Amino acid sequence: MKFIKITCLLLCCVAIQSLTAQEKSENNFSKVWVADQGDGTYKNPVLYADYSDPDAVRVGDDYYMTASSFNCIPGLPILHSKDLVNWKLIGHALSKQKPLDVYNKAQHGNGVWAPCIRFHKNEFYIYYPDPDFGIYVVKAKKAEGPWSEPVMVKEGKGLIDPTPLWDEDGKAYLGYAFAGSRAGVKSVLTVCSMNPDGLSANNDDVMVIDGHADEATIEGPKFYKRNGYYYIFAPAGGVATGWQTVMRSKNVYGPYEKRKVMDQGKSAVNGPHQGAWVQTQTGEDWFIHFQDQFAYGRVVHLQPMKWKNDWPIIGNDENNDGIGEPVMVYKKPNVGKKSFPIETPPESDEFNSPKLGLQWQWHANPQIVWGLPTAMGYYNLNCIPVPKDYNNLFDAPNLLLQKLPANEFTATAKITFNSRFDGEYTGLVIMGLDYSFLCLKQEDGKLYLSQKTALKADKKGVESESRRIAITDKTIYLQVKVKAGGICNFFYSEDGQKFSPVGNIFTAREGKWIGAKIGFLALREGIINDAGSVAIDWFRITN
Repeated sequence: MKFIKITCLLLCCVAIQSLTAQEKSENNFSKVWVADQGDGTYKNPVLYADYSDPDAVRVGDDYYMTASSFNCIPGLPILHSKDLVNWKLIGHALSKQKPLDVYNKAQHGNGVWAPCIRFHKNEFYIYYPDPDFGIYVVKAKKAEGPWSEPVMVKEGKGLIDPTPLWDEDGKAYLGYAFAGSRAGVKSVLTVCSMNPDGLSANNDDVMVIDGHADEATIEGPKFYKRNGYYYIFAPAGGVATGWQTVMRSKNVYGPYEKRKVMDQGKSAVNGPHQGAWVQTQTGEDWFIHFQDQFAYGRVVHLQPMKWKNDWPIIGNDENNDGIGEPVMVYKKPNVGKKSFPIETPPESDEFNSPKLGLQWQWHANPQIVWGLPTAMGYYNLNCIPVPKDYNNLFDAPNLLLQKLPANEFTATAKITFNSRFDGEYTGLVIMGLDYSFLCLKQEDGKLYLSQKTALKADKKGVESESRRIAITDKTIYLQVKVKAGGICNFFYSEDGQKFSPVGNIFTAREGKWIGAKIGFLALREGIINDAGSVAIDWFRITN
């Protein structure tokens, strides 16, 4: 009897521990933005973060999304969803950008522009452009990877926004656009044939639209086929102010007729365009697109879509004119099951795993000396010498950053600064074309905290510094509170309980084609044969 009681007690303890672990796992989602409202509806944006130029594909009962990553590495994020509303970041398709000698340095606004993800013959393909080199493709058997090394599909400066199409007869095609900054030509969409393996495009290019007359700028094409029509979905009118155009033709090379199928209308969603048409298992049609929110980047919206006379209508067509407007709240997609667990991309990080969280990116191809995860409950970031001809943080490649997760949030970090030499410094930064950070620096063997800010950092803006505060303990808590409009206030604490303000109010600003980002830096002045480091204990996003 005593043995039975003890066994029952042990089983109860195990059950309670399992329940606690399960509850923790189930609640491991954002504390600041969840699109799923839990009542069968969702709110936009479904991703309140900078997943710009999103493209998506359904494979069976699963949905996969990728997005532009520009100079941020790892690049080409891969997100997974079961219902188009709850998205989980599961990996990246690009661990380093090539050519290495170029992208080992910060290359703001360059690198991976608008990609396209497709599933063909049991393989995932992502086509992405580098506007300075051409169009690449990477492949994988599973979306989680491993992904192949990039293969150049079509070489050419200024070629952007590729989109493949495999036709029923086995032929393959590639649509793309031009970047005026590199090609000297823009607002033109082109189609060429491609080898059926999808690895090389031919030189039989045909212009299918010149958008100068009435589309302002047209780019970002997505190629589809339905009911015998070839469709090209293309954003027009500019990133922040444009609309969604759709073209159709019975011939792959045209001529194409076109219509505007979604614009801002009376909604509050500026420039709703550029994204992906996805059809659910139950036959519903949906459109994923971005909205440029400047400092917050290009956030992701989900719109209902329907077909009328073989033309799509995206959003809510109250005027019955075939031009939809974005919805802010709507019934969740019918994917054949009532509901799925809430999921969001990761934000907070306890750094308890000897592997860097998927949310973190660098401003260039990472080098092993920049920092290393540990099994000791912290991430170790080394104080690396600033680059030659360093002007401000815009030149630093070794910034450990992640996307802003919502329009309002608080970020708090506990760090231990193991400085070894004068001139070493670390801190918590809001990074963009303007930036500001809490700077913890060693001078004359002592630690001082201040706020450093640079306006127009991309134009070599000079840092200003607030009054310095002497710090007695190398372990410190750094915090920034972000309000609507990107209004940032910085704080610090030496006990983790009482926080005091530091410096002045700062307004976040977007980066080069990306939103502002938040994270850490560790730098030093001058080169020697050793470096201090910062142990990042945890980073937490809260309301």
